[in-house]
Amino acid sequence: MRISFDLDDTLIPSDIKSFPSVKRNFLQRAFNVELIRDGTEGLFNKLQRSGHQVGIYTTSYRSVYWIRFLLFSYGIHPDFIINAQSNRKELKNRDINCSKYPPAFDIDLHIDDSKGVEIEGESMGFKVLVIQKNDVWWVETIIKSIC
Repeated sequence: MRISFDLDDTLIPSDIKSFPSVKRNFLQRAFNVELIRDGTEGLFNKLQRSGHQVGIYTTSYRSVYWIRFLLFSYGIHPDFIINAQSNRKELKNRDINCSKYPPAFDIDLHIDDSKGVEIEGESMGFKVLVIQKNDVWWVETIIKSIC
């Protein structure tokens, strides 16, 4: 299965109180690397060891290189990264008018915090799992939905 994760408010908190995050080390603070949700590294590793392709699908304008560096600094090695530029280009080429369309990138399941993306998934026929900011069992929620 090919699984994608949104960044903002799903893996990266919008503020320090959004959800528990991994404490940044000295180099991450020096390079102003953003916080990441606690449990992300273990989840990515578990899914990848189970044979899934796991990556990022975001409408953020962060560069692919920055996203890869950010995740790498936490020990996370995504199989793919789709950012706003590549998303807009692909959706424009397909004449699709929505914020995200995972099937355009052969993604089977997209994990996001946005109810809007979930509604788009229902109307356009793609699978979205919405994770709440306050879900302390978010890793288990995802694992259960995949199995």
